[in-house]
Order: sequence, then C-alpha cells, then structure tokens
Amino acid sequence: MARDSAIYVCQSCGNVHNKWAGQCSGCGQWNTLVQEAFSAPPGGLKPEAAGKISRLNKLQFETLESEDAIPVRMVTGIEEFDRVCGGGVVPGSAILIAGDPGVGKSTLLLQVAANAALKNLKVAYISGEEAVEQIRGRASRMGLSKAPVNLAAETALRTILESLKREKFDLVIIDSIQTLWSDAVEAAQGSVSQVRACAGELVRLAKKQSTSIIMVGHVTKEGQIAGPRVVEHMVDAVLSFEGERGYPFRILRGTKNRFGATDEIGVFEMGDAGLREVPNPSALFLGDGHERASGSAVFAGIEGSRPVLIEVQALVAPSAYGTPRRAVVGWDSGRLAMILAVLESRCGVGFGQKDVYLNVAGGLRISEPAGDLCAALALVSALTDQPLPRDCVVFGEISLSGDIRSVSRAEGRLKEALKLGFSSAVTAQSVAENAPVQVRGYTTLVDAVTGLFPQTA
Repeated sequence: MARDSAIYVCQSCGNVHNKWAGQCSGCGQWNTLVQEAFSAPPGGLKPEAAGKISRLNKLQFETLESEDAIPVRMVTGIEEFDRVCGGGVVPGSAILIAGDPGVGKSTLLLQVAANAALKNLKVAYISGEEAVEQIRGRASRMGLSKAPVNLAAETALRTILESLKREKFDLVIIDSIQTLWSDAVEAAQGSVSQVRACAGELVRLAKKQSTSIIMVGHVTKEGQIAGPRVVEHMVDAVLSFEGERGYPFRILRGTKNRFGATDEIGVFEMGDAGLREVPNPSALFLGDGHERASGSAVFAGIEGSRPVLIEVQALVAPSAYGTPRRAVVGWDSGRLAMILAVLESRCGVGFGQKDVYLNVAGGLRISEPAGDLCAALALVSALTDQPLPRDCVVFGEISLSGDIRSVSRAEGRLKEALKLGFSSAVTAQSVAENAPVQVRGYTTLVDAVTGLFPQTA
C-alpha cells in the first residue's frame, strides 16, 4: 500500500520544505507554507516491477539531422507581437505573458486571437476571469466581433483538456493560468501547486498536439510573475507587457524565447478601440518642443533589432537638506552614481550639494551602457543651464577612466537619427568615419564637456 507523506510548499516562491515553518527560507515571507500530500510506494519499486517498466518504456533516440521540413511559424497579423516572438508563433510552443493589472494583456491577446482567426487559423480563447458576454462586448468595442474566434469561459482544467483533445486548434489562449484549478491537486485555486500542475498539463498538451498555447500570468507587487518559477522553465517563451500609468503606450518585451531573440520589443499605443501598433516608436518617445531645453538630450539606442531615439531629461537643483537627493526613472541608479563620480573626478564637475533627477521620457527603460554619454551630457547641460544643439543625438559608453568608448551598431543608430531629421551626433571619435551625419567625436568625457559647454572649462 502506498505510503502518504507531506511536504510544505511556499505559496510565494514555490520553495519546498520537509516540515512546516513560520517563515519561508527561500523568500523570507511569513505564513506562506501550505501542506501538500503525495503518495510513494514503500521502499520504491520492486525489482521485478522496475525491470518490467524498463522493458516497456524504452527511449527512441534520434539524430539532430532530419529530413522533415522545419515547421512554419504562425503569423498572427500583429506585427509587433510577431516580432517579439521571433517572427511568429512556433506550432506546439507554450508562451507565458505577464504584466501589471489593467496594462492591457487581455486586450492584446484578444486582438491576437481575432487577427489570427481572420488568417484562417483555428483559435480558441478560454477565459477564467470574464464571461463570454463580457468578451463579446469588448470585441464589439474594438471592432473584432466578426472574427471567427471560439470563446469559452471555464476554470476546470479537466474540462478544458478534454475539449481541446476532441477538437484540434492552432492557437489557444488561456486567460489566466491563476484562475484554473485541477481536481488532481488538493490545493486552493491560484496556489503554487495548482498553477504548477495546470501549466504542466497545458504544456504537455501543446507538445503532444502541436497546438500553440498562450497563457496569461499575474504578477506580484514586486513585478515578478506570480507562482512558482518552474512555470517559467516549462514554457518556451516568457513575454512581459509593460506600461507606465499615465502614458498611453505599452511595451511588449521578451525575457525568454527558445525560438528567437530576447532583446526585441514591440510598442503599442492604448486607445479607446484597443491597442494600436506603433511602427516608428522613435517619434513616440521624443518631445514635441521646437527648442531644446537645458538638461535634455536625445539618446540613439538599440532595442533588439530596432534603433530607437529616446529623450533623456535631467534636472539639477540646490539641495534643501543636508543629504542631496538622487532620483532616477528609466535608468539604473548605480550607473547614475558612477557617471556622477566620473564627472567629478575626471572633469571637475561637482554635484555634491545638488539634488539630481534623471528621467527617461515616455516611460521606456534604458538598459544598454551606450546611454552613459547621453546621461552625462544631460546632467552637465542641466547644471550649467546650457542646452545641447537641437539637431544632435548622443550615444557612447563611459569608462571609469573617463574615456568614451564606441558601441555596437553605430551606423544603424545614425541612420535612424537622419531619418527623423537629426543632422549631427555626439559620440566616440572612432565613429566619425563614413557616418551618414556629421559626427562630433570625442575620445574622453572631459573633451566632450569642455567642447560642448565652454563655461565649464
């Protein structure tokens, strides 16, 4: 007879404990351990049973070379979504998309489902959060009511699996994985155990039937995907749908992708009729002012395969308290501290008794080191109240010695700047050769500061 044992699983991080404790040793949260029971045969499998199983279940090994054609990706018709997925959805893949409440995950996936269905793909949209009439109302408002999407409202995993096994679909959307429950798991709906079990069954179905499944995942208050991290390992791609409150646009970013790059982004603008694709995000992240104010600089960045121009804003003000404040939005605070130290040590430009504020306009986040020079010049511009030329873009990495280093794909950055009306660039000296725009190249940060802001010399 099977022996019943018990484990305790943290509902916050999914860490497994052999006995109950008040605090999880994995994430430090209190009162998050919940008991789960499982059965195991006493002493393991008997030798004769193990031998029988080994004879019945033999692995069929194959080589890497195959004569079968590579499966064609399913193009959904939403170009920004397909770009982040690597050129389309791979048949049989499992995708997890997460984002803050109200950011527009359901709206995006409803548009994906409708556009895919209009391309003669068989699509099912299963919601555990909304009734069918609610989904129909949203589709009518977005002008998608004519799309042949199969709608259903269900949370029982067994019912969903049986329905998907009877009828073959090309694309299935589950909104959301936290609302599903399996009768094979004795745990509350939305718990770590339920999420792990339901995700595992859906991924297994996707691989067996070559059906692409997109699952919506909730996020915690820290911005992490709710549930166990093992779910992120199960799926083939993890997409993050981001958006700042007060801004109309949304950014779809890939954090994991087994079939494509993870540095691509898709840009959307939220409106009354749903999400609208933004084919030229550079125009979206730039200000509309005719005169460039002091403390403003345009960064020529790269997001995946796409060059993007972003406005970086800086403000330097006298500190009203003993400890100056350092506030940064859309950039790494550690790199801001490094840039301030390099400016003071190598250039003699001090911010000791000043409050420093740095903001990336539009809510986009800059993660590449190429933004160092743009941030540094924006800070000096704000300190000296001298604006940079309006028709120039800035990019370059700064070392601790104060040198300006060239960055990759400089030509693509400059071509994007030329396309949007910028005629010059401030960057490393080595980029000046064969540039499509006029380049003011510098080898060190002190040369750039003294050349652009004579009052600091």
